Amino acid sequence: MEMISVDYRGSVMLARFNRGVTNALNSEFVQALDEVLQRVKNDAGVSGLVLASNEKFFSIGLDIPDLYPLEREDFRDFFRVFNRVCMDLYTLPKPTVAAITGHALAGGCILALCCDWRFIAEGRKLMGLNEVKLGVPVPYLADRVLHALAGVRYARRIMECGDFYAPAEALEMGMVDQVLPVEAVVNNALEHAEKLGSLPGGAYGMIKQNRVETTAAEVLAGETEKERYFIESWYSEAVRERLREAMEKF
Repeated sequence: MEMISVDYRGSVMLARFNRGVTNALNSEFVQALDEVLQRVKNDAGVSGLVLASNEKFFSIGLDIPDLYPLEREDFRDFFRVFNRVCMDLYTLPKPTVAAITGHALAGGCILALCCDWRFIAEGRKLMGLNEVKLGVPVPYLADRVLHALAGVRYARRIMECGDFYAPAEALEMGMVDQVLPVEAVVNNALEHAEKLGSLPGGAYGMIKQNRVETTAAEVLAGETEKERYFIESWYSEAVRERLREAMEKF
């Protein structure tokens, strides 16, 4: 089975995560997402993108058991590609919507934050960034995007406490745009992407560029230093111990 299955609803691409129950992010998954983004970007017949999943996990985040054994250079390669794909998603010049019907945790939450809009299912569907509890920083792009979405007060709480939040609280803090019955999430996401993608001329793309370009430039200017610190943290003995403990629960 493909890690990401692709379907079309009119001019909108529906990309559904299919990597088991948890949709954990490893090199192959990130590469598959990269290919999806390039197809959307380069196909004039595609007007928007919806990211969806099963009803248990949008994505649990990084595949720690798969990534933990990597040598430093190999992990650096993965981390660079992950960050580039997140940036490509964030700056894609077409509307993107995350249809969150399962937990969106850590790296999964980052993918959702990099979309233009986030619709989440009601009930116990958790969302958050727990990197601090492992001893690593939230990747810089997610840090900057979250500040733009949620403001300093909520971004500080979300990243520095590392907790997971139910839909109503995620909505209050600005992490999501709407809470819907689970059966309505994907259809509403598709309708919203189609509506935005059908707007005349290139106005939507320029408005989006105006919104994202300052954050994107700030992240690109500091990415080398931030990457170095993340990787040094990942390979510190304290973090390696926490990663080993996390693998036992994975």
